[in-house]
Amino acid sequence: MKILFVHQNFPGQFPHLAAALARRGHAVLALTDEKNERPSPVKTLRYKAPEPVSTNGVLGRSYSDFAERGLLAARGARALRDRHGFTPDVIIGHTGWGETLFLNEIWPDAKLLVYAELMYRTRGHDVGFDPEMHPDSDESRFMTVARSAHLIQGIVQADAAIAPTRYQADSFPTELRSKITVIHDGIDVARVQPSPDAWLELADGRKLQSGDEVLSYVSRSLEPYRGFHVLMRALPQVLKARPDAQVVLVGGDGVSYGSAPRDGRSWKDILLAELGTRLDLDRVHFVGRLRYADYLSLIQLARVHCYLTYPFVLSWSLTEAMAAGGYVVASDTAPVRELIRDGQNGRLVPFFDIPALEAALIRGLAGDPDAPRLRQAARQTILDGYDLHRHSLPRQIEWVESACGMR
Repeated sequence: MKILFVHQNFPGQFPHLAAALARRGHAVLALTDEKNERPSPVKTLRYKAPEPVSTNGVLGRSYSDFAERGLLAARGARALRDRHGFTPDVIIGHTGWGETLFLNEIWPDAKLLVYAELMYRTRGHDVGFDPEMHPDSDESRFMTVARSAHLIQGIVQADAAIAPTRYQADSFPTELRSKITVIHDGIDVARVQPSPDAWLELADGRKLQSGDEVLSYVSRSLEPYRGFHVLMRALPQVLKARPDAQVVLVGGDGVSYGSAPRDGRSWKDILLAELGTRLDLDRVHFVGRLRYADYLSLIQLARVHCYLTYPFVLSWSLTEAMAAGGYVVASDTAPVRELIRDGQNGRLVPFFDIPALEAALIRGLAGDPDAPRLRQAARQTILDGYDLHRHSLPRQIEWVESACGMR
């Protein structure tokens, strides 16, 4: 088959799938934003990056932005058709940025398969979950409805969709859910595995290694959506109880999800100001964003890995920490409960219960007698259902090839 991937940050969720389809003899191309600098496993073509869009009215702004990107992607697709004579049998895209909105008009006979990451909902998910950091209001719910328009349109147009977890698939309306197959992106368990020899050197020259009393936390950005504020408020008591503990916080100072503080500061600055001298900064290390090899070493050597999240998209860092045999203390929120069962393969605490989080972290750092069992069970969970080569990738390949009746 001729297969075209469309993703503004390609390979995005598709590095393994694109490469595997190419190895199977399919002609695989990718269409991506001209500013995307990520390495690609297949030949890549570029479409013009969108300029900022000015619209009248706040509610229409998000759809206008996504539709503009969709238009530019469609123009790139048209050039691929008219100048190079390329007509795909299958298009695989991500609905999140609107890139698939007009592709049916360029290639009406191609099968359109999409990655359905999450549907924004006004109740029962992230909106209104944390009133302190993101106050709930009619206006915020109006915006959420407006931001969902292109996602609904993307699923309606698609022949089939894929979502990485049941929680994320079930965020879509019942009328659309039948189109969505749940297949996780997959974890390379040969690469992400326990390592008693793991070590990490910090910027100040301090070397951390397996066996040290290390608490790790990983997020794309240090922000409330990933419970950064909850963890920070728990740290003074944790550090007081465990005088040898070191805390390593991975993540940028910006915002990946939700909104930035209105005063222009970062969430990190706000929490540091709030905690003041109660936080021992000699033992709290903000390392920004790490190279993958360093990040992997960190989750391998950590005695405790903390993962907190709103009811939202599940992070790869949780599944990778589990694959690395991590002792995970996580928030008792719906996306996490899909992987972790309290006391069986990790520890769950209510998201806002800071004393419970403190107790769980202290217990783990002190050397929980159940830690070996929980670590082994965490990795086994990934081996049993999230292994890239045994589970995820074969199912993804079948999902694509069956779209054209190849299976």
